[in-house]
Amino acid sequence: MTDYVLRSDLADMDLDLVHRWLSTDAYWALGRSREAVGTAAQHSLNVGAFTGDGRQVAYARVVTDHANFAWLCDVYVDRDHRGRGLGKRLVGSVVERLDELGVRRTLLSTQDAHGVYAGNGFEPLPDPTTWMIRTPPGS
Repeated sequence: MTDYVLRSDLADMDLDLVHRWLSTDAYWALGRSREAVGTAAQHSLNVGAFTGDGRQVAYARVVTDHANFAWLCDVYVDRDHRGRGLGKRLVGSVVERLDELGVRRTLLSTQDAHGVYAGNGFEPLPDPTTWMIRTPPGS
C-alpha cells in the first residue's frame, strides 16, 4: 500500500493538475476554467495527498468562515489511487481541521460517494425542504 502525505499549504498544490482533474473528469466541475480553479483555491482551505516522491494524487477544498460554516467541495482522488481509502482519509483530515477551528456546520453535495462521507460523520439533511439555492440566470 502506498503511504500518502497530506498537506494543506496552497503552495504545495499542483493547481494545473487539479484543474485537469476537475475540468475533465469531475461531473460537478466539467469545463471549469484554470482561472476559476486558482481563484477558488486562493480563497479556500486546501488539502492535498501526495506520494512519497511528492506527486499529488488527491485534492479537497473547503469554503469556510473559520467559525460557523464550511462547504466541502472539489474532493477528487486520481483514478490510479482510488480504492485505497485515500478519499476517506482526505475527508477525515478536513473534518479534523474544521473541528479544530470550531466550525459547527459543514455541508457538501455528492451523487456517488456517500460512503466516503458517511464514514466521517456526514448524514443526509434532516429537513432538506428548509434549504434553498440561488443560481444566477444563464448559469
